[in-house]
Amino acid sequence: MAGQQTVKTTDRNLPLNRIRNIGIIAHIDAGKTTTTERILYYTGKSYKIGEVHEGATQMDWMEQEKERGITIVSAATTTFWTPVFQTHLPQDSYRFNIIDTPGHVDFTAEVERSLRVLDGGVTVLDAEEGVQSQSETVWRQADKYSVPRICFVNKMDKIGADFLRTVEDIRTKFGVTPAVMVLPIGVENTFNGVVLLLEREAWVWEKGHLGADFAKQDIPADMKDEVEKYRAMLVEQIAGLDDALMEKFLNGEEIPINELKAALRKATINYQLVPVFCGSSLRNTGVQVLLDAVVEYLPSPQDINEIKGTDPKTKEEVVRHLVPSEPFSGLAFKIQTDPHVGRLTYVRIYSGTLQSGSYTFNSTRKVKERVGRLLLMHANQREEITQAQAGEIVAIVGLKDTKTGDTLCDENAQILLEGISFAEPVMSLAIEPKTKSDQEKMGVALQKLSEEDPTFRIKSDANTGQTIISGMGELHLEILVDRMKREFKVEANVGAPQVAYRETITQHAEGEGKYIKQTGGRGQYGHCLLKLDPQPRGEGYVFENAVTGGAIPREYITPIDKGIQESMERGFIAGYPMVDVKVTVYDGSYHEVDSSELAFKMAGSLGMRDAVGKAQPVLLEPIMTVEVTTPDDFMGSVVGDLSSRRAQIQGTTTRGKAVIIKALVPLAEMQGYVTILRSMTQGRASSVLLPSHYDQVPQNITAKIIEERKGINVR
Repeated sequence: MAGQQTVKTTDRNLPLNRIRNIGIIAHIDAGKTTTTERILYYTGKSYKIGEVHEGATQMDWMEQEKERGITIVSAATTTFWTPVFQTHLPQDSYRFNIIDTPGHVDFTAEVERSLRVLDGGVTVLDAEEGVQSQSETVWRQADKYSVPRICFVNKMDKIGADFLRTVEDIRTKFGVTPAVMVLPIGVENTFNGVVLLLEREAWVWEKGHLGADFAKQDIPADMKDEVEKYRAMLVEQIAGLDDALMEKFLNGEEIPINELKAALRKATINYQLVPVFCGSSLRNTGVQVLLDAVVEYLPSPQDINEIKGTDPKTKEEVVRHLVPSEPFSGLAFKIQTDPHVGRLTYVRIYSGTLQSGSYTFNSTRKVKERVGRLLLMHANQREEITQAQAGEIVAIVGLKDTKTGDTLCDENAQILLEGISFAEPVMSLAIEPKTKSDQEKMGVALQKLSEEDPTFRIKSDANTGQTIISGMGELHLEILVDRMKREFKVEANVGAPQVAYRETITQHAEGEGKYIKQTGGRGQYGHCLLKLDPQPRGEGYVFENAVTGGAIPREYITPIDKGIQESMERGFIAGYPMVDVKVTVYDGSYHEVDSSELAFKMAGSLGMRDAVGKAQPVLLEPIMTVEVTTPDDFMGSVVGDLSSRRAQIQGTTTRGKAVIIKALVPLAEMQGYVTILRSMTQGRASSVLLPSHYDQVPQNITAKIIEERKGINVR
């Protein structure tokens, strides 16, 4: 049977039940981009398979992605597929809007924003490695947005590949119920096909035909018992979630396949079961089965049916059904600067239709925006369209004020959808232009990059006058500086990466802020009394007004709050922002003539400084979860090295001949760790760092940091 199809671009306006908005999500190096490249080839979107190791993929189109063999930005594409194995399905074309996301934790924002707008996800796992740490992170991100998923156990041809062990990993580490849909034929270098359990069919792929040719065969004799065993388990799992099927099952009746599949689809969408498939994307085996599974088990916009938001004016809940006949609503989930067309805004359209050349309303920022052009994206290639409707993911040219997470809607039927939350940056570095001509270009470049990436922050250091950029890790910042150089032609000097420390308080304290200035004529008078209390970690800043009897007029309360926040941003111990503090202003006084907003802002700042000094302030540092996979020969050296970095070893697990060490370790101790780990293990170990939480810095290290900061400020 031939497995490559011809693209039918005329099929763009398909009914909603034939659209799938899906994302490919996984740990770094599990094979997401390779799987996506196969999907594009078999659906006829591309006529040549692009390989990651050759830097020739369609989806990894940035220079940095090709050089490093990793995905940095999520790439969107639209393609079409007609099911080939499922004869009970109508032989119609289905439209797939696919987003290929990065696996590296430094680019977590790309995964977060993609999952927010998708209806379903394909989680790719490495058959030898099983469920890795970043797989767990992206799985939790998908949980946050209730995205139904199917799993694809990739790399079945790899030495050490174990399908059933990976299924067990899915059960224990993800905490879900996997539904085994296929069994592999052969293992490692003999792997060449799969048995579809419900259909009791064996399919084998021919080598050397790019996976486009595959044939149905008899189930291997040595697998027949195993196939029946796992099929019976699967049928029982599905029947257990449907009363009518359970009755048939208990009566010993044979349940028709279409009834089983309808119940499994419902269970997948309701997140009761997670169908699991397997294959080898690199060896072009089993990908077509995965494509059929996307059609069969992942939801269409029609299955999602509705999205809830709030009315920006009344704050009451508003419901939009995901159909073209409802008023327009969509969510901007990504901004991209394109060298040819300028600023692109990626939008998931939830309801209604959108015409190019029309106007739309940004209900987040209360501004009207003009839709210049509408584009269908295929990675960095574009196809212009005149209209887009519910269920589509498109790029809009012409939106000036819209940012990531903003809602676009009909001005006469406004709705505000849930935005997108992003992690806080954990690493910073100083950057300065090399020449005068680079100065202006750098400002423009940083502005555009920060619009694209919500986890990239820019600020000026008041003490040194330097520009400080912050991001999710060393690789994240390195890529951003590289993009500045290549895309915006900015040459810059870059300082060593710095950890994003924070400050907080450990006990209750009270303080007084008095700002009195007499300069002949009208003076300045502001006076406030504050109480400070520590907040639980991660709770942030809370301001409370407890002033009674008009001791401070209402119009001066907001300036006090501003003064407090500005002083917290500057820090009190070592110049790092203060977090997790509750501040209550409870008393004060004012002067009929001399009081002003400025005076009370200064009083708030002075009161904060006074109170913090009595509240035992401490430094906080980002703590990371590190997961090191190493051959067991090097385990002792790796654990010893981690312990010298103030790590707390959480535990070890063995998988084949490798040992996986999990530990909590301060980010400050992990700079350049990857290089050291490689040299320590002859290049055979790998590590993944994930942000965990902030914790108190030991006293001796705090003193050292304060000393260093003083040195910087003196210079």
